[in-house]
Amino acid sequence: MVSVASLVGFLVIAGLHTLIATVATRFFRVRMKTQWGSAIFALLLTPLVLVVSTLFLSGMLGLGGNLGDRNTALFVVVLLPLALGYSIDLFWLPSPEEIDLPDTTRDRR
Repeated sequence: MVSVASLVGFLVIAGLHTLIATVATRFFRVRMKTQWGSAIFALLLTPLVLVVSTLFLSGMLGLGGNLGDRNTALFVVVLLPLALGYSIDLFWLPSPEEIDLPDTTRDRR
């Protein structure tokens, strides 16, 4: 049985990882010129960042707890936030091509 503190810790980790996955996916979509390039980088590099973040948050800071199974913990703190972050960026946020950015080139004298 998972305690309330462990459940809250896992929810904090999952929420933070969803934010990280969304920002990383957006970063790759803005920086890459091809759709496949951004998808491949988002699906290969973002899980690596999430695993390192999990090791830091659950190991050094002690958030989360023991779910009893490594696969369950991997699903809750890496795969589920990765899928949510990628979906949020693709379906909820506007496409990078649709955003008009202001001209930031100023005359510097």
